[in-house]
Amino acid sequence: MDNYMSWIKIGFFLSVLFLLAAACSSSPKLENTEGKKVRLTMQVWGNPAEVKVYQRALDAFEKENPNIEVKLVPVPGDQYEQKLLTQLQGSRGPDVFYSYEPTIARLTGAKQVQPLGGFLKSDASDVKAEDFPEGLWGPAKRDGEIYGVTPDSNPMVMYYNKKVFKEAGVKTPQEYYDEGKWNWDAFEEVTSKLKAAGKQGYIAENWWAHWYSWVWSNGGRIFDEQGKYVLDHNEKGQEAFRFMYDMVHKGNAVYLGSLPKGQGADAMFMSNQVGMLAAGRWLEPLFSQNKSLDFDYIYWPSNTGKNEPVAIPVAYVAVNKNSPNVQEAMKLAAFYVSVKGQEARLVEGGNAMGTLAAADESIMKKATIEHSNYLTEGRNKGHAHGSALAYDAQVPGLNSDITEAMDLMLLGKQDADATIEKLNQIISKAVK
Repeated sequence: MDNYMSWIKIGFFLSVLFLLAAACSSSPKLENTEGKKVRLTMQVWGNPAEVKVYQRALDAFEKENPNIEVKLVPVPGDQYEQKLLTQLQGSRGPDVFYSYEPTIARLTGAKQVQPLGGFLKSDASDVKAEDFPEGLWGPAKRDGEIYGVTPDSNPMVMYYNKKVFKEAGVKTPQEYYDEGKWNWDAFEEVTSKLKAAGKQGYIAENWWAHWYSWVWSNGGRIFDEQGKYVLDHNEKGQEAFRFMYDMVHKGNAVYLGSLPKGQGADAMFMSNQVGMLAAGRWLEPLFSQNKSLDFDYIYWPSNTGKNEPVAIPVAYVAVNKNSPNVQEAMKLAAFYVSVKGQEARLVEGGNAMGTLAAADESIMKKATIEHSNYLTEGRNKGHAHGSALAYDAQVPGLNSDITEAMDLMLLGKQDADATIEKLNQIISKAVK
């Protein structure tokens, strides 16, 4: 009996040890058990100047986490998505990586990215999910889970060339705005006067951030708040397509896709050929280097009496689900998009807005553009591609099909109503 009880006690003791060992092994570990450095790779796109900006955040991360070493892997933009998809389908991709909006939707569906919601709630994370504006999540949030976080944002604004307006004797968009009259009628009036003065009024471009910003500025919808397609019966949305068509058809705007190869919107703006163009903050560094260029931002013209949401091009930082160091990779991703990470990248000047209100003051203190506040407002009100209101990014191939239909309209090969009907067919079939 005594021997039997002894074995029971020994068995119980071994069971406790086993449970303790199992618990320890399942806890997040941010140090290599052998005392060696954990080595991570982070894959990004961008030119050499942008890569230097990314590296500043990695240097700050390594300083705080001396047990982790990060190698930055830049890949040319035109090769980026295909290379990333190929890597992740294979046995070894980057531990952490940048992702486009449609790409993160595709990777989430294929279960190739690590869920981040639990980690962002933990003490190991330098940022929390609730710190971000809701409109930035887009396709990175699905069924309540988070699969990517935004390191920065580029809410759409309109740039206007003050010199062009002054020489043409045209009241500036800001003056209309201050009068409470910066709407589509004012936009048409301004571009008509610039055209009469021998200038181009506005550069129209064909991509999602332009279509949605025009539609939303009229209180219209292509998709509703649940991601349901509604353009087929949404009059305000249809009016926006007719307005886009009319502006190009009447000559108030010139379609970038119709210009000779190599003639870019930024070059036309800097050479005082055009009064306005739309973009995020990415053009600010280039324009600011041109000392003879006098420009400012204005919010998107609105027909509703208030500033409506604008499109927000973003990237996502995601973690490879199959990373051998997934805990460390999540820590890197969280730091990179945190206030500390954003300040490390953007305080010295950047081509984007931060995503966290807590970082705004430090990031924007060197802003030299008079009305940079429109960027902040746009970020807080707007929506990323793949959000419910811009749902097409969630459906593989749909954005390309919409772009093709819009190209025909902007080239004048079909009118707005024919384009709307084409979109009804394309989108209804894709999202049925």
